[in-house]
Amino acid sequence: MVVYHSSTTHQLHEKLASLIASRQPGERLPSEPELARQMGVSRATLREAMRTFETQGLIRRRQGSGTYVIHPAHVIESGLEVLESIETLAERIGLQVSMGALQVERRPGSLQETQALGLPAQAEVTQVKRVIHAEGRPVAYLVDILPVQVLAPQDIPEEFSGSVLDLLLQRGEPALLSSRTEINAVNAASETARALGIQRGDVLLRFEALLYDDRGAVVDYSFSYFLPGYFRFHVVRRVGEVNNSLLRAGASRSARGD
Repeated sequence: MVVYHSSTTHQLHEKLASLIASRQPGERLPSEPELARQMGVSRATLREAMRTFETQGLIRRRQGSGTYVIHPAHVIESGLEVLESIETLAERIGLQVSMGALQVERRPGSLQETQALGLPAQAEVTQVKRVIHAEGRPVAYLVDILPVQVLAPQDIPEEFSGSVLDLLLQRGEPALLSSRTEINAVNAASETARALGIQRGDVLLRFEALLYDDRGAVVDYSFSYFLPGYFRFHVVRRVGEVNNSLLRAGASRSARGD
C-alpha cells in the first residue's frame, strides 16, 4: 500500500509539473474538480500536491478565481551570516520590489512583546506591518515591534520603503550590533494568508528575530514570513576546531601505527 501511494504521488507531481511548465505565466489552470478528474486522484490529494508547487512559487491560488501559473523569474538568495533587508538583497540581483499595504500602530505591548524587548509590562510599542511585492505579487509579510523610544509612528518618513532595518541604519541611532533569528516552517494563519494572497495553512518560512544595539538592548522584535519559492537562504559554517584537532590526532596515531 505504501509503495503504491508513493508511486501515485510521484506520478501526480510529475504530471502537474509538466502541466505547469507547458503554460504561460498568468494562464489559469483547470478547476480543481476538473484537474482531479484528469489526474485520476481525489480533490484532497490534488490540493496537497498543488500546495507544493505554490510554495515553490510556480502557481498562485486566488480565492474564488482559480489557480494561475506564475514561473518566478528571480529568486532572492542570501546567506544568513549578514543581516540585510529584502530591498538590499533584491537590488543586488536587479529585482524590483515594492511595498504594499502598510499599517503603523502605537499600542500597549503584549506580555510576549514587552518581555522580548525588555520593557515594563504594558509599555507602549510601535508596530509596523507591511507586505513586500515582487513580480506583481506579494512575496513577504513583515511585522516589526519596537519600543516607541526607538521608533515612534511619526518617525516613519513618507518615503519609507518597507525596511525598518534600513531606516534604523540610515538614522544611525541606535547603533545596531547583531541579530538573533529563529527560523521555522509554519502554516499560514488567517491574517498572514490574506496578506500574501495564499490559502490558510499553506507552508511559509518564518523568521522570528531580535535585533540588538551596541549596548546589548533589544531594539526590534520582528516576524518575517516568506514564500519559499521566492527566497532561498543558506548558511556557510566553519568546521569546528575541536573536530579538526581530533582528526589530526587520529591521523597522527594512524601514521605511527598506534
